[in-house]
Amino acid sequence: MSAQEPVDTKQFLSSFKDFMDQAVDQVKSDEPVFATYLRQHFETDPKELPVISEQFEKADQPNFHIGLTKLIELLEWETQLIGVIAPNEYMGLKIAYLLSNQRGAKAMEGPVEYSNVYLHDGSSLACIQTGLYLIKRDTYRLAILISSSRNPYGDINIRLEVVARQREEAENFLSDLRTAMRRHNVYRSHVISINTNNRRLLDVQFHHLPAITRDNIILPAGTLEHIERQTLRFAHLSERLKLAKRHIKRGLLLYGPPGTGKTLSAMYIAKQMPDRTVILVTGQNAGLIEKSCQMARLLQPATVIIEDVDLIAEERTSQNQACNALLFELLNQMDGISDDADILFLLTTNRPDILEPALAARPGRIDLAIEIPLPDRDCRRRLFELYSDGITLQLQDLDQILDQTKGVSATFIRELLRKAALISADENHEHMHIVIEDSHINAALRELIIEGGEITKQLLGAGHSH
Repeated sequence: MSAQEPVDTKQFLSSFKDFMDQAVDQVKSDEPVFATYLRQHFETDPKELPVISEQFEKADQPNFHIGLTKLIELLEWETQLIGVIAPNEYMGLKIAYLLSNQRGAKAMEGPVEYSNVYLHDGSSLACIQTGLYLIKRDTYRLAILISSSRNPYGDINIRLEVVARQREEAENFLSDLRTAMRRHNVYRSHVISINTNNRRLLDVQFHHLPAITRDNIILPAGTLEHIERQTLRFAHLSERLKLAKRHIKRGLLLYGPPGTGKTLSAMYIAKQMPDRTVILVTGQNAGLIEKSCQMARLLQPATVIIEDVDLIAEERTSQNQACNALLFELLNQMDGISDDADILFLLTTNRPDILEPALAARPGRIDLAIEIPLPDRDCRRRLFELYSDGITLQLQDLDQILDQTKGVSATFIRELLRKAALISADENHEHMHIVIEDSHINAALRELIIEGGEITKQLLGAGHSH
């Protein structure tokens, strides 16, 4: 047997190194694109880094977008934003998916997806829907995967996965992000309502209150001043009252017949406090009382206006279990808000007699109830003056008309003058300007009270008119 040729150790090691380099290059060539991005960004294997996830409601998408943008500007981070295309994106993306090399689950680089969110002034904000942020400053490194996820109930949330070298860095980032979102919340100091759309998704809508001046509010002497003291003056003095250890959470109930100006008074009060967030709750979104109160806590100082609370707070003798549940929810939410929270609950009702006594009288829920009655003679006279704007009243016997309208609401007087204007305009086509005389008022009264029947009288608040 011939002797083996001696092995050149140096040559062997060189060949082995070449082999390993080729193997590594082959592995790298098969490496998912996002694994390469993350490995180069963190300068280590991304599979060994901690990942922390968090979800925000879809309604918080603009707050997340603005909060993240403000953080990037404040901390002077360098950023790279990469688009992600992956199977089953609607289930929410995970960093693990980006690192996977399995067939059918491989993510690809693509365009960054945005969705438009409309703000209070009608402008739109393009918010990131899907994308991977790579963030750095000096030796600091962070990666944020943004996507949308749909839960089994159909609700869509904004999902984040944060990658950092140390878990504490990711946790600190999320804490700073939540703070920035609260500070720059797009709903703060605006009029909003919380609803669900046809896909059951939580939706926050902006509203614009009508231009209401003090002259538009026609109430008996002292009534409006009483309301203003409990709302406007209270809000102005809230800090001093808080320092004096007085509770500033408060509830005000405006009650009275339909059409007397309860809602108008509530909207006037809200309009006079532009620095407060106003949250409107009506019968359509009464099931979202908990969400509305959560929003009020977050965005305080806030005013929660609940119209026609009698439709929510029916007596427990009612067979309508849904309304009972809503009543309990409202009571629990009002009780659950701390006394030092600057939240005003402003409730209106046509039927105080059927309200749950605990809601109408117990301290801590309703602090004061103010009656908004049918207009007295002086108020009716002022209402005729208010609603005659744009027309000319030539009434020979206003006193008789005031007698005839005893027991009607402000809404009725407004409709009376509208109908009288129609009769006058239809009678005289020669002049553009409308002049209303006694005959037009009498004809309108006859149509509304006699020919309109009981239903019209009830709809317009003329149930007690003569």
